[in-house]
Amino acid sequence: MNGAESLVRTLVAGGVDVCFTNPGTSEMHFVAALDRVEGMRCVLGLFEGVVTGAADGYFRMHGSPACTLLHLGPGLANGLANLHNAKKANSGIVNIVGQHATHHIAYNAPLTSDIEGLARPMSAWVRTSPDARMVARDGAAAIAAARSAPPQIATLILPADTAWNEAEGIAEVPPLAQQPDFSAAAVERAARVLAGGEPTLLLVTGQALTERGLALAGRIAAATGCEVMAQTYNPRMARGQGRFYLERIPYVIAQALPALERFRHIVLVEAADPVAFFAYPDKPSQLKPAGCATHRLTAAGENSVAALEALADTLGAKASSIKASGDKTRDLPDLVKPSGALTHTTIAQAIAYAIPDNAIVVDESISTGRGFFPLTAKARPHDWLQNMGGSIGFSPPLSTGAAVACPDRRVICMVGDGSAMYTVQSLWTQARESLNVTTVVFANRTYQILRGEFAGVGAGEPGARARDMLDIDRPTLDWVALARGMGVPARSVETADAFNDALAAANAADGPSLIEVVM
Repeated sequence: MNGAESLVRTLVAGGVDVCFTNPGTSEMHFVAALDRVEGMRCVLGLFEGVVTGAADGYFRMHGSPACTLLHLGPGLANGLANLHNAKKANSGIVNIVGQHATHHIAYNAPLTSDIEGLARPMSAWVRTSPDARMVARDGAAAIAAARSAPPQIATLILPADTAWNEAEGIAEVPPLAQQPDFSAAAVERAARVLAGGEPTLLLVTGQALTERGLALAGRIAAATGCEVMAQTYNPRMARGQGRFYLERIPYVIAQALPALERFRHIVLVEAADPVAFFAYPDKPSQLKPAGCATHRLTAAGENSVAALEALADTLGAKASSIKASGDKTRDLPDLVKPSGALTHTTIAQAIAYAIPDNAIVVDESISTGRGFFPLTAKARPHDWLQNMGGSIGFSPPLSTGAAVACPDRRVICMVGDGSAMYTVQSLWTQARESLNVTTVVFANRTYQILRGEFAGVGAGEPGARARDMLDIDRPTLDWVALARGMGVPARSVETADAFNDALAAANAADGPSLIEVVM
């Protein structure tokens, strides 16, 4: 058994049985080991950003890490943007990155680079195996790091000779450390704040956005009169009929400031202190009002559901409290099958109407979808996934990984035409793996978000050269042809009625499809 085989066997034995891959020469012994070891599902991506983004999506929906297989420093570098998003989402991933054989590194061959240096900004755990005997033990340690609380990105660098030389066998993954519970003192402090009568916001993310976490937050809100909001962007949120509804802090500073201005206290449940996404001239970086105090209930990795249980019990917030306070969604729009022209409203109505039971919605709609939340609140129960790190083109790969993790669930990927071009290769992987992903591309022929940002930073009115940097309409992207060229059925729609029909057909069919929404 060589080092590569010992690593594959260790991964499978340790519960890492999905590998998103884009290999090269240095990884061929790992690839060969896949033929000799049963139990590892390998999913090929045609770009490393697809591979790393898929691993993020897999973790968010499966709750345990997949591994990636990347080719040397340049291959890892190609995947760093979506590893950045995964890091911000606290997703656990095991990266296997090939390296030149140890005796070859000294010759500074063209692909030689500082792989550890490239890996560290996005990885909490980085190690280069020194020899074949250590590969399995290093792989087991990487699995343990990826499964820690909070989960982490672990990057194991595998020199080619450690892969082909003789190894000792597989290694056992160290026992997982028990998830940190929560601080009883933090619960008591939060209870005092919430019972104090001053305007208070319960700001939540992470586990607090599961169905159970949301129900507990709703009970606390009903019992105390506090407001509950989510961060602007969240790894995963339970939404739809029967789930407690909450809004997010608006992205736009001019909307976020008035949304938060009345609060004197913010209780943080895994969430970060609210700050603006970017700096703008004459606008604050912090979104909370002056004098507003923050109080941390839980940090990432702690048991937020248990903490909310304890907080609800301390406050006497029972399930009957939320029933007595009424349904927060009662004033929100009912499900409507729209007709007529495509507008931001009719697009949202069509999507809300079409979301099937237990769907997964991956949202990178940015400018088009900024107002989708209220209009989709009464859709069938679903999970909603967002871009945590802001690196563009996350949603097609994330949808790919989510579909691998949950093959019995329909994934709806909402993405702008500019963003989708970053990782369009995801469509090929979806076709090859017959994944149930419906990709909706909002084709406005421009980087619309950047037009808003151009004005937001006070850059004035864009001239001809600036407009060339913001528009993507020369030539116009043909999304139907792009999708079909990668084996994905596609159609273009220009009315709400046609969009309704396309969504219904896509969600009823097995495998992937793409709908271009011409705006």
